[in-house]
Amino acid sequence: MSAETLLSVAELETIGSPKLWMITVAALVALLAVDFMLTRRPHEVRMREAVGWSIFYLTLPLIFGVYVWGVFGSEVGMEFFTGYVVEKSLSVDNLFVFMLLLSAFAVPSVLAQRVLLYGIVGALVLRAIFIALGAAVLKSGTWAFLLFGGILIVTAWKILKDALKGEQHKVDISSMRSIRLLRRFMPVTDDYRGSHLVVRENGRRALTPLALAIVAVFATDIVFAVDSVPAVYGVTDDPFIVFATNAFALLGLRALYFVLLGVLTKLRHLNHGLSVILAFIGIKLVLHWAHGIWTWVPEIPTPISLAVIIGVLITVTITSVHANRRDARPPAPPTEREPRSRPAP
Repeated sequence: MSAETLLSVAELETIGSPKLWMITVAALVALLAVDFMLTRRPHEVRMREAVGWSIFYLTLPLIFGVYVWGVFGSEVGMEFFTGYVVEKSLSVDNLFVFMLLLSAFAVPSVLAQRVLLYGIVGALVLRAIFIALGAAVLKSGTWAFLLFGGILIVTAWKILKDALKGEQHKVDISSMRSIRLLRRFMPVTDDYRGSHLVVRENGRRALTPLALAIVAVFATDIVFAVDSVPAVYGVTDDPFIVFATNAFALLGLRALYFVLLGVLTKLRHLNHGLSVILAFIGIKLVLHWAHGIWTWVPEIPTPISLAVIIGVLITVTITSVHANRRDARPPAPPTEREPRSRPAP
């Protein structure tokens, strides 16, 4: 495609135009509809199927990012790829919590992908709401960058403190208010009833454990939305790019879960890295706010942000692998000391 053609396309469409929003949302709904059709008949996901869909959902943002780069320029394209990497790294942490929830509710393996799909839909809805609220706050003044930066720095400190204590993630179903509220107003069956969320038992409607698991996933989605949306706003202030990066990062989670199921617990330093990334983006937002008041305050360019984020992710992956190998080594046998010879009397 020539530069003249790209220019004409850019003149017709701007990033975040109503037409581009409609196309993106329509494609998103279509992909979710396909996912619901695939999970309509519960089945155990095999590795080959999960890898195939993971590659598909990793290719989509790559193609879209190349399109954005070519039509809207390298700066917007860099913002999209940086935001996507941030969201994808945060979504892996999201997957780890999903794994704990599925285990806590003893969700059958054939129903796991159904729970994950409901969780992804809930996450998309919540992210859209938070993105709209974030855009409204940003329009009210540059102080919003300071607010978002503060949220990320506080969150980073909390994550790092828990990681240093070895408290990566804990799931206590009995302490979840949403679950206790549901149990108070509606009975719950003792066992799963296929993919049904509500059944009739003893003449009255009752929830199944599957419904409780989905509600628990929705509740955790709220917590992750509070972190992820300000993080992407630290990369770009364009609501469309923020939404697109969130959507692409979340779409492939269902398949990626089954690919990384045996790897998630081995990324022992993931939270350390996420805390560094969130703190870095928080500082970037604070500097951006300060630059608007004092122009001599430097800002962090997007290419440097992308390099730092990728560097942190690579580092924590290497350190996690090294720590796992170190712990897997058998302990060395104790060496016996030879008794000292006593001097002759």
